[in-house]
Amino acid sequence: MANEAAIAPVIFPLAGKRVWVAGHRGMVGSAIVRRLASEDCEIITATRAEVDLKDPAAVLAFVGDKKPDAIFMAAAKVGGILANDTYPADFLYDNLMIAANVTEAAYRHGVGKMLFLGSSCIYPKEAPQPIPEDALLTGPLEPTNEWYAIAKIAGIKLAQAYRKQHGCDFVSAMPTNLYGPGDNFDLNSSHVLPALIRKAHEAKATGADHITIWGTGTPRREFLHADDCADACVFLMQRYSDFEHVNVGSGEDIAIGDLARLVCDVVGFEGEIRTDTSKPDGTMRKLMSGDRLRALGWTSAVELRAGIASVYREHF
Repeated sequence: MANEAAIAPVIFPLAGKRVWVAGHRGMVGSAIVRRLASEDCEIITATRAEVDLKDPAAVLAFVGDKKPDAIFMAAAKVGGILANDTYPADFLYDNLMIAANVTEAAYRHGVGKMLFLGSSCIYPKEAPQPIPEDALLTGPLEPTNEWYAIAKIAGIKLAQAYRKQHGCDFVSAMPTNLYGPGDNFDLNSSHVLPALIRKAHEAKATGADHITIWGTGTPRREFLHADDCADACVFLMQRYSDFEHVNVGSGEDIAIGDLARLVCDVVGFEGEIRTDTSKPDGTMRKLMSGDRLRALGWTSAVELRAGIASVYREHF
């Protein structure tokens, strides 16, 4: 939500504009569509059957036909540690192609503004905490998801390169770990929070006496509701135009073990939480600095417990 005390002015109003949300069926894309409903703009969407974002000619033709004034680039192949580790070529190739094709088409057809959505995994494994935007490319990536991260870094650099060479008003936002309506609850490919919700729900439903979480439970993570992320994206689309990418987060982190206890409390599962230390922890702490976005006048609105409760009610 915007902080009215010191809010950046609107420099790219969306009212009356044609706005393409690429990836509208995903968690973030669908949240952006919901958020845009109050902006008096025409929302453009396309299914994978209508336009394959990995096909340069198809994307170019689609943008030429629909003539959007603005693009939210929320389309991506996403997954957790296991999926990234199992399908590295898919994660790298698919996301590189999606970013390159949409960016080039936006330039070729003179799209007024594009916002590229990245991920907090772009930052080095040993980045300073909280992670400032200028930590990008200062050290090695977390090996478990480097393929996805490299594609997202390329997306940021594409936006910056087109801004530098062609004067395109392309900006990038880097959300932290997201959760919300439309999340992926598949235990083989989901991220930590939906996986915990699913585990706690199934344990409660079957009368199990415990759930098991990956790793030690000590790594700390930051979480942001998808509706908060969408609000920040619309805010940046309308009020930010600069070379550097912008972190989007809640500004607070929580240990995975504490998160598991919070989820179990919300779900109503009263059994034991065990740790499987044969599984990787990943990065020990990942909290992003939100100073740049806060300075523009935006802060998150959805508190973690309330957000988890709403997701659980919706899906289970």
